[in-house]
Amino acid sequence: MMNYLLYIDPGSGSLLIQAIIAAIVGALFYFKNAWFYVKNFFVKLFKKSTSNQQSEL
Repeated sequence: MMNYLLYIDPGSGSLLIQAIIAAIVGALFYFKNAWFYVKNFFVKLFKKSTSNQQSEL
């Protein structure tokens, strides 16, 4: 049976950690921006419907 000794040098390890952190932060910003557009759409939708109801009164 062969035993493999795996080694990641510090440069590769820090690059891997940096890539993982960047992917997580990028995903957070992406979903935050998407949530803003969805929320803004519904706010505008309900604002128009309430302003139309008030103008009819």
